[in-house]
Amino acid sequence: MSIALTWLSHATWLIEVDSHRILLDPFLSDNPAAEATADSLDAISHVLVSHGHSDHISDVESIARRNQCPIISNFEIAQWFGAKGFGQDGLPEPIGMNTGGQLELPFGRLKMVPALHSSSFPDGSYAGNPVGFVLSAGKQSVYFACDTAYFSDMRYYAHGVDVAVLPIGDLFTMGIEDSVEAIRTIEPRIAMPTHYGTWPPIEQNPNSWARKVREHTATKPVVLGVGERYEV
Repeated sequence: MSIALTWLSHATWLIEVDSHRILLDPFLSDNPAAEATADSLDAISHVLVSHGHSDHISDVESIARRNQCPIISNFEIAQWFGAKGFGQDGLPEPIGMNTGGQLELPFGRLKMVPALHSSSFPDGSYAGNPVGFVLSAGKQSVYFACDTAYFSDMRYYAHGVDVAVLPIGDLFTMGIEDSVEAIRTIEPRIAMPTHYGTWPPIEQNPNSWARKVREHTATKPVVLGVGERYEV
């Protein structure tokens, strides 16, 4: 069973596990860094949502409706999409989880893990706790930290994963230095940066990040360009 990761810019990832195409935090329509559009993403089997901020949730509804695929998120976000008609008229019921829970899916096992961040819907209302995900498929595992600060419990949830996808943008999430510390804690085989470069406030040099990873850890840094695909 193979896992391929494509960075679609910001914090949006296409995850391919054999024939399954999973989309994480789709934000394309109002994203100045995106090259793909929400309408161009077809054959999506599942959509994962880490929290309710608009730069992670804005294209979820249109993509899930067009692909008629389930949305997987925390309980509150699943309910919010249920109120928008998901679970009716042929649309799959949203799948609500909570932190620490696991779910067996056709493409593997998904665990919802903590993230240190905030979470609200575009109207400002409560969107439950922000989360990350650990995806295990066959003998491979990928940790999507999603929007978070560094915290030492990352070691418990993600130690030794094949790939850790970590934010480096700073200001709203951890920056480069804390990301390197997270890698030292997690000890993944490969690390990839995310949540940077979309706007000036989170502009970062990913090559500087990669150099620091090589200098201070035994992990292989992989920097993807927008739309670039990497097979684990």
